[in-house]
Amino acid sequence: MAAPGRRCPVQLLVALRGLATRRTLHDATPPRDVLLFEHERGRFFTVLGLFCAGQGVFWASLAVAALARPSVPARPPDTEFPDRGRLDVRSALWRYGLAVGCGAIGTLVLGAGLLFSLRSVRSVMLRAGGKQVTLTTHAPFGLGAHFTVPLHQLSCMAHRGEVPAMLPLKIKGRRFYFLLDKSGHFPNTKLFDSTVGAYRNL
Repeated sequence: MAAPGRRCPVQLLVALRGLATRRTLHDATPPRDVLLFEHERGRFFTVLGLFCAGQGVFWASLAVAALARPSVPARPPDTEFPDRGRLDVRSALWRYGLAVGCGAIGTLVLGAGLLFSLRSVRSVMLRAGGKQVTLTTHAPFGLGAHFTVPLHQLSCMAHRGEVPAMLPLKIKGRRFYFLLDKSGHFPNTKLFDSTVGAYRNL
C-alpha cells in the first residue's frame, strides 16, 4: 500500500496533466475566428504576374514569327535555286521546331508563375469552433483567392523549426503543396502548431 505522502504528489500530477489537456482542447476550439498566419506580398505578386504575362506574349510572338514563311526574293526566270540542306533554318522542320520550343518555354513560365501565385498563402484563419480553416492565397497579380476546408483535411509536412524558408501544407484532394513563408507573421504559434501546423495522415 502506497504511503499517503506519495499518493498526494501523484494525484496532483495527474490532475495537472488533465488540466493541461483540457486547456489544449479549449485553445484548439476558439469561440471566434483566430488569425494564425499572415504574410502580405501583394506588390511582389503583381510584378510577378506582369513579368509572366510579358514573357508569355514575348514567347508567343516568337513562335508566330517562327511559323511565318520567310519571304523569297525575286529571281530571274533562268536562275537555278540552290539546293537547300537539312540544316537550312528556313526549312519547315526548323521552323516548326523553333515554334514548339518557344511555345513550350512561354507555357512553362506562365504555368510556373500561376502555380506559385495560387500556392503561396497570404493568410490562414481558424474559424470559430476549430473545425474549419480558411486559407487565402495571393493568386495571379496579388488579387487574392480564399477557400475554406475542414481542419482534418490539412496536414503540415514539416515543423516550423525544421524548414529554413517555406512551410509545406498539404490539403486532401488538391495537388501540390501550399507554401507558407516563414518570414510571415504567426500571431498564435501554439494554436498554429496544435491545429494547422500538425501532421496528419491524409
